[in-house]
Amino acid sequence: MTKITIKETQNPTILKFEFEDFITQNQNFEFKNIDEAQASPLAQQLFYLPFVKTVYISGNFIAIERFSIVEWDDVKDAVAEQIEAFVDKGGVIIKLDETKAKKQPITVYGETTPNPSALKFVVSRMLTKNAIEYKNIDQTASSPLAKELFKFPYVKEVFIDENYISVTKYDVNEWQEITLELRTFIKQFIENGGTVLDETLIEVATKNDITKDEAFDKLDVTSQQIINILEEYVKPAVAADGGNIAFDSFNEENKVVKVILQGACSGCPSSTFTLKSGIENMLKSMLNDEKITVEALNA
Repeated sequence: MTKITIKETQNPTILKFEFEDFITQNQNFEFKNIDEAQASPLAQQLFYLPFVKTVYISGNFIAIERFSIVEWDDVKDAVAEQIEAFVDKGGVIIKLDETKAKKQPITVYGETTPNPSALKFVVSRMLTKNAIEYKNIDQTASSPLAKELFKFPYVKEVFIDENYISVTKYDVNEWQEITLELRTFIKQFIENGGTVLDETLIEVATKNDITKDEAFDKLDVTSQQIINILEEYVKPAVAADGGNIAFDSFNEENKVVKVILQGACSGCPSSTFTLKSGIENMLKSMLNDEKITVEALNA
């Protein structure tokens, strides 16, 4: 017997109906009407309900966006029962595409970071050469993977760099409760051809590199030296912990260096200590200036 668990989302018009197992091989679907839903007999069935606006199918859940003619409290149990009955009678959730490319096996494993709210998921292939951070689902147009991760209610932020995805969670769940689910989701998403970052982002990043080079040339000598030190000595160590650090500014008058923390570093309880004991001391020594102080700006 199929058992559906009803979960609320951050959007009050969208409700998730979760299965005990994954129902897609990390193909992600969004249907706006019954004609679009030909690949999903279940979605077509749901569109007969007059309040169904959009149907999303991904991972182990079906998410439904409603029109405002009803409240979820009045209909959610009936919808769950309808889904359970449909599946138990042998109904097809998604028609498998036999022409779909074969899986490309990868490995994904979780690594702890100094930030107890962030976990680093390391992938056995390069994902990007550019550090990208997403604070919410509205920012994820360039990353279908990040967009799907934000559909998990406990995902707060997503950071992608090189061969890893750093996920920051809300306190509502402990890592031992969700690590396997996230690792499995990321593995299946990538193995089945899901896009981690799209081509548009890569083009934008290239343009940004040109802009950065031009901006670098206009900086004072000390700022250039600080950037070079951060790039050579600090960034590799920070990346190993699932984060990133970027130069923001240097005030020649008060000797304050401002840096931006991303990924696992953002909001990390130990980041202030790291800045003061590590980066600040390094800059003082390498620039031979004891007056230098470092301030962190969370991205």
